[in-house]
Amino acid sequence: MSTAISTELDAKEQLLLEGLKNLGAAIVAFSGGTDSAYLAWVANRVLGERALAITADSASIPRSHLEDALDFARRFGIRHEVIATREFENPLYLENSTDRCYYCKDELFTRLDEMAVERGFAAICYGVNKDDTGDFRPGHGAARKHRVLSPLLDAGLGKKDIRDLSRRAGLPTWDRPASACLSSRIPYGTAVTPENLRQVEAGEEALRRLGFRQCRVRHHGEMARIEIAQDELPRALTVEMAAEFTRIFKALGFRFVTLDLEGYRQGSFNIL
Repeated sequence: MSTAISTELDAKEQLLLEGLKNLGAAIVAFSGGTDSAYLAWVANRVLGERALAITADSASIPRSHLEDALDFARRFGIRHEVIATREFENPLYLENSTDRCYYCKDELFTRLDEMAVERGFAAICYGVNKDDTGDFRPGHGAARKHRVLSPLLDAGLGKKDIRDLSRRAGLPTWDRPASACLSSRIPYGTAVTPENLRQVEAGEEALRRLGFRQCRVRHHGEMARIEIAQDELPRALTVEMAAEFTRIFKALGFRFVTLDLEGYRQGSFNIL
């Protein structure tokens, strides 16, 4: 990293530290991904016990992600709790329109608002960063509604900045692949159910056991569409691996199994 880039990154980090310090006390929405993990870690560093990381648990959260969040909090001494969210009780969430993420985040931030009032926290923060503003993200609307703060964005930090800062801090999440809730694997307009999410989760866990690091299982009813990162595609494009994919996904209840030749891309349903 050049001196100029390092100096710029230091300046952004200092803005973040000052912003968090000025909050006095804060709840951090902590999914366990790179961005929220760094935010939870730095909030703990600045605010100590006056920072509380909260992880939402529901059928849309892979069990492996929940375990990762628990392990991270334990390892770094972060004050942390898990709460159950009830987005699956909302018919507007289940119908899976293009604003599904709004209803999920609205449920989460409603719960966090209640906790903030009950426990005397001055603010609620989440891990949106500068690079997130260019994608279709209805959840940001829920954050604005609930006046949730975005310290990483306010400090001008993008994804690469956060990865660099996380690596410098020795956080194992610095190179964690991008992820999203399991419901993002269901096409808009197709109802989200615990059953189809379990199929997706089991399929993605099986792909990771095969050694694929960045992958998605898109659920198209009887068909599973597998997305694998371009640099990992050559390993997937073999007769032997095709047979393994077929075996795995037919055992999960899919009748047809396809490999997307464009590879993994974040938010591929958003093109619709």
